[in-house]
Amino acid sequence: MKHRILVLGAGYAGAFAAGSLARRLSPADTEITVVNAAPVFVERMRLHQLAAGRDQATVPLADVFAGTGVRLRVARVRAVDPQRRTVAVTGEDGDGELGYDTLLYTLGSRVADHGVPGVAEHAFDVAGRASALRLRARLDSLGPGGTVLVVGEGLTGIETATEIAESRPGLCVALAARGEPGAWLCPGARRHLHEAFDRLGITVHEHTTIEAVQARYAVGGDGTSFPADATVWTAGFAVDPLAAAAGLEVTEDGRIIVDDTMRSLSHPDVYAAGDSAYAIGANGRPLPMSCASAGHTNMQATDAIVARLTGREVPSVKKTYIGNQISLGRHDAIFQMVDGDVRAKPWFMGGRKAARFKTGVLKASLWGVTHPTFGMPKRKRRLTAATTAAATPAAAAAPGNAAA
Repeated sequence: MKHRILVLGAGYAGAFAAGSLARRLSPADTEITVVNAAPVFVERMRLHQLAAGRDQATVPLADVFAGTGVRLRVARVRAVDPQRRTVAVTGEDGDGELGYDTLLYTLGSRVADHGVPGVAEHAFDVAGRASALRLRARLDSLGPGGTVLVVGEGLTGIETATEIAESRPGLCVALAARGEPGAWLCPGARRHLHEAFDRLGITVHEHTTIEAVQARYAVGGDGTSFPADATVWTAGFAVDPLAAAAGLEVTEDGRIIVDDTMRSLSHPDVYAAGDSAYAIGANGRPLPMSCASAGHTNMQATDAIVARLTGREVPSVKKTYIGNQISLGRHDAIFQMVDGDVRAKPWFMGGRKAARFKTGVLKASLWGVTHPTFGMPKRKRRLTAATTAAATPAAAAAPGNAAA
């Protein structure tokens, strides 16, 4: 019987991985199903632009996977049972259960509120399409002089603050940073960043922690009150507790611990990629939650799955970074080169050239995900007889296995 590959999540890592598996494995031996909560692919790297007011076309996942043989199930994952090799889901057609022989877990991440009071009730974020649109509606409701406080000095915070300030010049935008924004950049890039803040009129509160969020203001660690008609929380990300609840070996923050091939250390039929995976890079350090990590890990996971199912040697994907790309509105950006230890090199690219480069990266990422049949080989790899025989008939009969 066919070997069932189940991919949880259709973000950058999951959608690309599903397309890659469909390109490379014979449909005579494999059945690939993708489970995603939304019916469209979400360009997460551009959600700050959507929130600020830019239009963003949606791409239906049904169109993405048309002609690939990949089955799409629009549903939310409720639980994973690695003992029975099943996943419980809830969709418009009700509850169901999907069986698998190989599971690729790419459910991504969400905003981490770090237990700060008021974040869940009053803050906005750009971690999902629905939340970005909610922030957009809030910004639309603000008149001239309205105040926006972006909390977090990472890439998401910087990009969100600069995009809002440029797109909505009538608003007063501030950034609350625990340290110095861009402290990891080389001196020239740091100057460029702060010049952009000044040009866009962004007030930067350095060495400031936010200890509480209210509807119209936020409270700093020293008791200072910061006016905020909209507080945008970008101070970190967290993963869903599903993997931990399933009994997979995870880190304290819930990421699945994997080996160098993205295979779970505790459950060899489970792989993880993207923000859900705790993977070690070429420099011996954990990969951060980022688009670059999603690329490295999903390519390694798909290479490993294909190799093991077809009896080939597992190749190694080099998990290294070459630089950070930071958008500073529509016409400005920074591309910072880094060394093997992810330390800034003296050289950086800034201005319109860097902005065009970043736009090219975003377009290439979207194209790669939404064109899974490009380069489809005429001959796809067949599975080994042992792999095909290992499929579990009982799990295949689990209710809800058919695509929605």
